[in-house]
Amino acid sequence: MISRKFAALSTTAAMALTLSGCAAVGGAPVPGTSAPITQSEAQQGAEAHPQLLAEFGGAMTGPYAQYVEQVGQNIAVQSGLGNARSSFTVSLVNSPVNNAFAIPGGYVYTTRQLVTLMNNEAELAGVLGHEVAHVAARHSQRRQQAAQRNTLLGAAGAILSGVLLGNSGLGDTLSRGILQGSQLLTLRFSRSQELEADELGIQYLTKAGYDPMAMSTVLRSLALQNNLDAQVQGRDNATIPEWASTHPDPASRVQTAASKAQGLPGTVTNRDTFLTRIDGMIYGDDPEQGIVEGRQFIHPELKLSFTAPQGFYMVNGTRAVSINGQSGQAQLTLAPYNGNLDTYVNNVFANLGGEGQTLRPANLQRTTVNGLPAVYGTARVNSGNGQVDVVVFAYEFSNDRAYHFQAISQAGRASAFTPMFQSMRRISASEAANVVPRKVDVVTVRAGDTVASLANRMAYTNAQEARFRVLNGLGNNESLQAGQKVKIVVRGS
Repeated sequence: MISRKFAALSTTAAMALTLSGCAAVGGAPVPGTSAPITQSEAQQGAEAHPQLLAEFGGAMTGPYAQYVEQVGQNIAVQSGLGNARSSFTVSLVNSPVNNAFAIPGGYVYTTRQLVTLMNNEAELAGVLGHEVAHVAARHSQRRQQAAQRNTLLGAAGAILSGVLLGNSGLGDTLSRGILQGSQLLTLRFSRSQELEADELGIQYLTKAGYDPMAMSTVLRSLALQNNLDAQVQGRDNATIPEWASTHPDPASRVQTAASKAQGLPGTVTNRDTFLTRIDGMIYGDDPEQGIVEGRQFIHPELKLSFTAPQGFYMVNGTRAVSINGQSGQAQLTLAPYNGNLDTYVNNVFANLGGEGQTLRPANLQRTTVNGLPAVYGTARVNSGNGQVDVVVFAYEFSNDRAYHFQAISQAGRASAFTPMFQSMRRISASEAANVVPRKVDVVTVRAGDTVASLANRMAYTNAQEARFRVLNGLGNNESLQAGQKVKIVVRGS
């Protein structure tokens, strides 16, 4: 059976033109007002909705999803975009990245990972209201022309084509990433547009009676999480294409959002209610999509595992796993397989070449890696800042199933990936059975509990206190009080 991770390998052009990351508009309607959803917008959203759900791990169901839907619909009606809660479709998606987005027609999404980073219902309403603002102000439509020039990269095979054909050198490529975590790149908007979306979201919070400061506090948590991720992964910067990069620079927006909220009415946060409602939610990777543990990726359903090279970090997505470092970037994904690995690798190269360019390996080499038949090849390509090497390394797992790494590095440096290529292996049934998710456990602070004592219960071997503080929105000098609820991350079952 093929995992959901690799089930969706393409995205329609319509979706590419409609998906909107966080943004705001220049020359938008008067803040707080918007025209109702049109029939055309509703149809456009309905067509893209199922594909978008598949791209981000599928829609979650049950109490968690119902709660997010309720909060999202309640805040969405404050926009004037629709006159009833039923005008909006709010989805909680099963993705381990911090992301939220919206498309025309009243379709609003947040990942479960972003929800677990929040600390009260007002923050949830603020993020969803921010996304509603993009829809209400028709940001996607305003950016459609730019989207046509800079089309969203859908299939994993298309990810490298813009690099190989494109106008930027390897340095830009590495900073952008090979579509980190294989999540769709959402449309990027200007700083002024983002600030306006923040302001509209704050207005929606105020109308709904929520504490308008929630917009700044959730942005602060995002900025702190970005910095923590960079430190844990050994990166020099905190720029990865998740919610905070498609919604640029949350750190610089914190003070602006706080200033806009100053003096506005609204005090509701529903902190304890929120924490109770998310208790037990999966945190980080879902084993059904494989999990990253340090430098190891293991997928219990696909029965495979590999180890990233020293100095590289991984981001897990629903369609692929990305591997990133100073020496280059790579992805593990799959393509249609007819039983011939040579043909498979040649087809991957052909797809990477993109329209108007034929990409072929210099030659193909056959080998065996930990008992798996394998074929690999390298192509040297001219890019904006010199030559790069593109490697495709494929493995046969059965007569009808193969997986491959596709990697890019500066010419002559592809050997940095050799340890990873050689680490691919099957895992046993018992090893697969031992893979369990992490989950959020909401606990009540007792007398004598401290940040340090509770952080020691976090299901990580490093940065436990830093993770605990960011997860709970605690500053470096903040302490705990008996009776308050906090989140810890534990091993689930």
